[in-house]
Amino acid sequence: MNKEKTLNLLGIAMKAGKIISGEELTLREVRSKKAKIVFVAADASENTLKKMQDKCLYYQVPCILTFNQAEISHAIGRSRMICGVCDQGFAKKMQELMKD
Repeated sequence: MNKEKTLNLLGIAMKAGKIISGEELTLREVRSKKAKIVFVAADASENTLKKMQDKCLYYQVPCILTFNQAEISHAIGRSRMICGVCDQGFAKKMQELMKD
């Protein structure tokens, strides 16, 4: 798995304006089916993890728990536990990188 490449791509997506971050905004985008992939910090609270995983499962959005808060925050330049990618191209490439 290419963690560094995925995080770099997350940063590029942020600069391109294709990232939404924060729990409430990400949940709203998942519900409206605009979020194509969601990253949740592995060190988030159990309640947050369960809520995001359940919503993503229900709306069939991939939910990635590979990174911790520091890695996600560093990649997007903001202190966040949760972020969602709202661009199909970025999301597809990130999923490919996660499988390698």
